[in-house]
Amino acid sequence: MTGLLLLKEHLKEFYNKYSYWIRFVVRLLFVLCTVLSMNANIGYMTKLKNPVVVVLICVFGALLPDSASVFLMGCVMVAHVYAVSMEMALITLMMILVVAVLYYGFKPGDSWLMVLTPLAFLFKIPYAVPLLVGLGGSLSSVIPVGCGIFFYYLIMYVKQNAGVLTGEAAVDMVQRYSQIVRSVFLNQTMTVMIATCAVGILVVYLIRRLSIDYAWLAAIVTGSVAELVVIFIGDFVFGVPAAPLEMVVGMLVSAALAALYNFFIFSVDYSRTEYVQFEDDDYYYYVKAVPKMTMSTTDVRVKKINTHRRSAREREPGGTRQP
Repeated sequence: MTGLLLLKEHLKEFYNKYSYWIRFVVRLLFVLCTVLSMNANIGYMTKLKNPVVVVLICVFGALLPDSASVFLMGCVMVAHVYAVSMEMALITLMMILVVAVLYYGFKPGDSWLMVLTPLAFLFKIPYAVPLLVGLGGSLSSVIPVGCGIFFYYLIMYVKQNAGVLTGEAAVDMVQRYSQIVRSVFLNQTMTVMIATCAVGILVVYLIRRLSIDYAWLAAIVTGSVAELVVIFIGDFVFGVPAAPLEMVVGMLVSAALAALYNFFIFSVDYSRTEYVQFEDDDYYYYVKAVPKMTMSTTDVRVKKINTHRRSAREREPGGTRQP
């Protein structure tokens, strides 16, 4: 544990020293991973798969604020979808604009969750999103997480039905829109996953705010169990298929990531908990103080003495030799 605490302090010092460049590199890698994932799954706009264009989008997206960077990723997705179906691209663009107007105009701080959530699904660790958001976010974060799940299943729908969407020129326009809306908005698997993430965020958020020992660890365990319960209910009620092995492995990896986040963000020593009581003219106050687990890094400085210069001074005429 001492070594981990020292590593944590060194990482904090390194981040404080190079915070600007670290944030820039993380944002650059984040945008790059998003663009490459879209190119691999729905890369139907061939011009956007050009390496030069990819680099320009990544650098430009890393320099933009969070909301603008997410909107740029949305535009890239719309361009890829437009290469398959104009109707599908119009629905995607309308959804992005609705979210931007109704939510991100008022609370743009967690807009990155709209991009992080589909990436978590692509990397087979979707259950990590509710745990991490519940630990570090708020209840309103359910909205961007739900939108991210919607965009993930939209991407999967376009990927799996690209040939059908491209070859429906002879179908009536109203029928095309109704078919797309039924396939995308009434997807039962998507509904179950949105409910799973919403319940996970709610449970983790409420438990980690309780004044109990090891509240964050209890929130991680309880949130993981709550997610499994919602998935099993969805499987029983809606018949949504769930791969048991993939689900268990994904849940264990997600819990490990949440525990790692807990260590670096909220590591406290409950063995040294103190309870303080005081009062004023109107209230009695009962305060529970839990100290953080910290480890001071030693600053070792070595002073080098030049013995050659001292010996030369001793050999000078008239010099006194030190005993």
